[in-house]
Amino acid sequence: MKVLVINAGSSSLKYQLYNMTDESVLAKGLVERIGMDSSILNHKPTGKEEVTEVSEILEHTTAIRKVLDKLTDPEHGVIESIGEIEAVGHRVVHGGEYFKGSALVTPEVKAEIRRLFDLAPLHNPPAIMGINAAEINMPGVPQVVAFDTAFHQTMEEKVYLYPIPRVLYKKHHVRRYGAHGTSHQYVSRITAEYLDRSIEDLKIITCHIGNGASLTAVKGGVSVDTSMGLTPLEGLMMGTRSGDLDPTVVTFVMNKEDLSISEVNSMLNKHSGLLAISGSSSDMRDITDGWEEGKPNETLAFEMYEYRLRKYIGAYAAAMNGVDAIVFTAGVGENSVIVREKVLENLTYLGIEIDKELNKVRSGDPRRISTPNSKVEVLVIPTNEELMIARDTLNIVQESN
Repeated sequence: MKVLVINAGSSSLKYQLYNMTDESVLAKGLVERIGMDSSILNHKPTGKEEVTEVSEILEHTTAIRKVLDKLTDPEHGVIESIGEIEAVGHRVVHGGEYFKGSALVTPEVKAEIRRLFDLAPLHNPPAIMGINAAEINMPGVPQVVAFDTAFHQTMEEKVYLYPIPRVLYKKHHVRRYGAHGTSHQYVSRITAEYLDRSIEDLKIITCHIGNGASLTAVKGGVSVDTSMGLTPLEGLMMGTRSGDLDPTVVTFVMNKEDLSISEVNSMLNKHSGLLAISGSSSDMRDITDGWEEGKPNETLAFEMYEYRLRKYIGAYAAAMNGVDAIVFTAGVGENSVIVREKVLENLTYLGIEIDKELNKVRSGDPRRISTPNSKVEVLVIPTNEELMIARDTLNIVQESN
């Protein structure tokens, strides 16, 4: 079976086409600037020359049609006809409490995703646009949705509830949902495979650290706690998001600066984090460069980031009464040697010993960066959310037939 995986944003659309016989990527690409007359389609067919096309793409239906044209193009394509695509998998950020796993798309499923627009106003609406566009371009082809929140639906009530009036949960479903679930689930499974141990016997802390960042405590293969909350704003300090703060900061700043709800929401999501403290960049590479050069703002940003990350790791070790493995993944987690080093140097109380030379190795494969004497295994595992979505899509479609 060939499965097309789609991640639709408001003005972008990422895609990967898999041959699920061997889980190989046949092609991948990105459509940017949807809604403009100068949209960009970058198509990367495996084993063939990459191609970029600039044209008018005003909505997602046209975007997917152009993607399908490229996939079947005689020169740049990887399949002979659209009919070879037997299923489509979509990434959807928020599944609320309704979705505890991936699901076959039905009118009822789409209605539920729409009902959750309030919880993910920037992400769920584009996902629906992507689903509808795929249905128009590939009528009759089964569609599957995979949710960032689904993996965390195993959290207990004592973990996911906020200590606020319960009527807010009952009426508006105000609770912690988490995010990056597909990534946390994938790397925890790969961890068990790499260590050649049953995942049911492992306590794993997965660190998905990119521009957005979250940690998850995975015990026995299920999520028991995660750092993001009702929205992806809670938890760690991130590229442009504040992470945890006293809720009174919001009302205090709104009053002092005469800010609207939308303005303070923008401040916390788009103008905080590394960007706010450094005053220069939200990119950890720039922050690290500044820290190495001794720049005070970048140094403070780096130290705050490392401290908060380390504090959460310690909290999750406590939550699970121990930890067998710590895993770093995503952009910063996979690539920042110095972030991993500084965090691990300050976790020696857990019996962690880092091999600094192994930590410097750059590889696209899972690898261990702890010493043989370390009481906790520390791994770097490249995440692959698209492959997880493709696997779920394959399984669900096969089960439905």
